[in-house]
Amino acid sequence: MSNDKISKSLGIEPIKEPVGKIIDAMPIIHAEKNDDYEYARRNLYDIIEKGNDALEHIVDIAKQSESARAFEVVTNLIKTMAETNKDLLNLAKAKKDLEKIEKPSENNVTNNNLFVGSSAELLKMIKDKANG
Repeated sequence: MSNDKISKSLGIEPIKEPVGKIIDAMPIIHAEKNDDYEYARRNLYDIIEKGNDALEHIVDIAKQSESARAFEVVTNLIKTMAETNKDLLNLAKAKKDLEKIEKPSENNVTNNNLFVGSSAELLKMIKDKANG
């Protein structure tokens, strides 16, 4: 069927083919996810590094002052550092889980068998197969 014949019979202008090209948005989305992951990962590394530096100084201050409050601050910073390290590991796990969702496993094979025939023919085929 030609567009020209249809458009003439309907008395309308034919639709021209789109000039632009269609792009696949999935690589863009995947790149954005990778950028977000890398940004969050870099930030967590920076937080951990700065926390380690601060911890060394705060421990020195706590030892020198022998203040209960200073040791409480040290304890809170250690707890925060441990949570930040867990956040870093959870971030890596979340990325891995997202990649699993995006790429379905190649081991999943679905075989659909279709028998075209009557139930009598199917029963005969099953009996023949069972008898050898």
